[in-house]
Amino acid sequence: AETLKKPNKNIDECITYIFNQVQKSGYNGFEDDEIFGMAVHYYDEDDIEVGKAFAGNVVVNHSVELTDEDKEAAKQKAIDLEVEAERKKLKLKHKVKLTDADIAEAKKEAIAKLVDEQKEKLVKKKPIKSKSKDEETVEPTVQASLFD
Repeated sequence: AETLKKPNKNIDECITYIFNQVQKSGYNGFEDDEIFGMAVHYYDEDDIEVGKAFAGNVVVNHSVELTDEDKEAAKQKAIDLEVEAERKKLKLKHKVKLTDADIAEAKKEAIAKLVDEQKEKLVKKKPIKSKSKDEETVEPTVQASLFD
């Protein structure tokens, strides 16, 4: 722990040191312990030459054993993601742009439907008395409508 607290040491330089050592060796693969040993060496030595920083790729070659439950969950997640992606594609493919004429026609149909509904509400049956006092007949009457 004390070695890691040295003021002249940091993780960025440690990584740079390891990258440079790997490049100098000419080898393509190392055991985890070998890389760990390079990191320990960097922190142990106070006058070590780190080398120049450079961009590079690191490939970690570990095998991970998944349980059957993990495999099934990963499979289901992949299926769900693919289904969702296809849904999004279909929505985009079937998106319809209405013309001004289409919008006007839809408004006209909606207004006509509303007018018909209002007319039905205004039609009421109202009793009308006939001239004879003994007979009473009921005839439907229509009240004046604002829509006529």
